[in-house]
Amino acid sequence: MPRAADIALGAGVIALVLATSLLEVGPPGPSGPLDVGAVVLAVVAGAAVAFRRAFPASCLVVVNLVTMAWFHFDYHGRLITVAPLIGCYTLAAYRGWKAGVAGGLFTAAVTVLAVRLTLNGEWLGDQVFNAVPLEAAATALGAAVFSHRAFAAGARERAERIAEARSDQTRRQAAEERLEIARELHDVFGHTMAAISVQAGVAVHVMQRKPDQAAEALNTIKQISDEGLAEVRVLLSAMRSPDMRTATGGLANVDKLLDTAGVDVEVVTRGEDRTVPVAVDLAAYRIVQESLTNVRRHANATKVWLELVYGAALEIIVRDDGKPGAPVPGGGHGIEGMRARARKLGGTLTAGPLPTGGFEVRCVLPIRKDQ
Repeated sequence: MPRAADIALGAGVIALVLATSLLEVGPPGPSGPLDVGAVVLAVVAGAAVAFRRAFPASCLVVVNLVTMAWFHFDYHGRLITVAPLIGCYTLAAYRGWKAGVAGGLFTAAVTVLAVRLTLNGEWLGDQVFNAVPLEAAATALGAAVFSHRAFAAGARERAERIAEARSDQTRRQAAEERLEIARELHDVFGHTMAAISVQAGVAVHVMQRKPDQAAEALNTIKQISDEGLAEVRVLLSAMRSPDMRTATGGLANVDKLLDTAGVDVEVVTRGEDRTVPVAVDLAAYRIVQESLTNVRRHANATKVWLELVYGAALEIIVRDDGKPGAPVPGGGHGIEGMRARARKLGGTLTAGPLPTGGFEVRCVLPIRKDQ
């Protein structure tokens, strides 16, 4: 398309010069007749303009020489000077301001010589002062266009580099998230299989002498297996998430935890944006799971309140109505493990008995999109 536009511009220059010369209209100037030489000069100038982007310097030289010849042979009209103006603009627009200034000075020199030698004007007369400012303006316009294009190209390049860097960062974060999920899977399988192995050994050992205890061990194996499979489903759901930085694979499965809580659980969810980074999602799920497990194993509770508050941070509150004298779930590693998970994500976790009875776990996990 640029070549077609230049060809059209060259044809327009030819038509303008020849039409004004034939009709003897336009700015006053030489008044010689239109002949074959004038047509040839006009065509040469138009052809040079048609190739102005490919050969801007050559175009400027040719149109200046054509202008000098036009005035030398006393052909009618001054509109042939439009071609050098186009040449000045083109050289500056496509080769920069230095080349543009050089081309402008060359054109100004040709103008002075043409006025003095072919039009018998003064070296620095009105004709020169009328033409040179136009040539300077054309050069300045071209230089401005060149600078704008350079700035726009630099901005596009910077934007592409930033986009590429962000893409690389996203890929690295996704890889880190998958590695974290792989570690979680390893821990889940290791813990689940070890617990199953222990309970299976107990069942085998007491199967003949204490069938009731063997049945209890088998029920424990089933419960451990169900919990392990639930965790595996959560982790695989996170891995299948289209965006590894955000997911709802963990907290979306909280309802399944409530089925195995053993007590009545009331869930309250506050906040609108419920899409959180996958690391926060998995940690929140584990904290809720561990809290409900502690309630089932240690608290003499009949009801549990679970509250999830979404905002700049995800706040998790698990509170039960355990009766005074119920064992406090602090002797093992469960609470410390939850606290370590929260610290790893820059959050906090507090756990302890309530003055009115019962036990509360309160965790705050910051939500950052770069997690």
